[in-house]
Amino acid sequence: MKNDAVVKQATIEDVVNYWNARPCNIRHSKKPVGTKEYFDEVEQRKYFVEPHIPGFAEFPRWNGKKVLEVGCGMGTEAVNFARAGAIYTGVDVSSESLSLTKKRFECYNLSGSFIECNGEELSKCIPEEKFDFIFSFGVIHHTPNPRAVIEEIRKLIKPDGIFRLMLYAKNSWKNIMIEGGLDQPEAQAGCPIAVTYTKEMVEELLKGQFVVSELRQTHIFPYIIEKYVKYEYELQPWFKSMPLQMRKILESFLGWHLLISAKPI
Repeated sequence: MKNDAVVKQATIEDVVNYWNARPCNIRHSKKPVGTKEYFDEVEQRKYFVEPHIPGFAEFPRWNGKKVLEVGCGMGTEAVNFARAGAIYTGVDVSSESLSLTKKRFECYNLSGSFIECNGEELSKCIPEEKFDFIFSFGVIHHTPNPRAVIEEIRKLIKPDGIFRLMLYAKNSWKNIMIEGGLDQPEAQAGCPIAVTYTKEMVEELLKGQFVVSELRQTHIFPYIIEKYVKYEYELQPWFKSMPLQMRKILESFLGWHLLISAKPI
C-alpha cells in the first residue's frame, strides 16, 4: 500500500526565520559587517552582478517623492532612493534585515522610516499614507499569499502612482536548472517559498488592482559559483564562449527576473 507523505505548507513564520538567519546579500563582502566599507562593497558587488536594478528603480526620478519599498532587505536600494532625495519608507518582515538597513542609513547619514511588517498586512502598519512610487524587488514571490500583498499595495499607492516589482520567471534558464536538480532559488538552501511566474500569471496576480504598462525579462547569472563565492568572477565555459550580445538576447527570453511596471486601476 502506497504511503503518501504530507507536505507542510510553508508559513510566514518559516519565511521570517529563513531571512533572519541569513539576510539577502549579507555575504557580499568580507569586511566587518555594519561598517561603511562593508556596505560600500555589498552595493558594488550587487550592482556588478545585477546591473539592471538601478535603471529599473530610476532612483533620481523620485527626488522629493514619497517612496515605499516592500521588502527592503538590508537596504541597498533604500540608500540609493534616499541619496536621490526620496522621502523613503522601507518595510521588511525580517528584523535582522531592518537592523542592517538602519545601521546603513546611520553610516551614510541618511534619513528614512523603517517598519517591521508582513507585506500581507501593510495597511495595518501604514494605515493612512499614500505613496508616489512603490517598489518591491524579488520579494512578493517569497510570501504565502502574494495576492494579499498586491491588494495591500493598491491601498497605499496614489491614483497616479507607479508600482514596480520583480518576480522570478518560470520560463527561465535558472528555473530549468532548478527543476533539473542543478540549482536552487536562493544562494542559501532551504528557501521555504519561491514561486515562479509566467507573464499570464503576472496578469492574474495583478488583476483588478493594477494594469501592466511594461514587462520584460532579464538576468542570467553567468559565473562559476565555486569561484564567485571566493569573489572571483569567472564565466561558465558556455557563457565565456558566447558573444555578449547573444547572452543579452538569451536573457531577454530566459532571464530569471521579470521586471514589471504597473499602474493602479
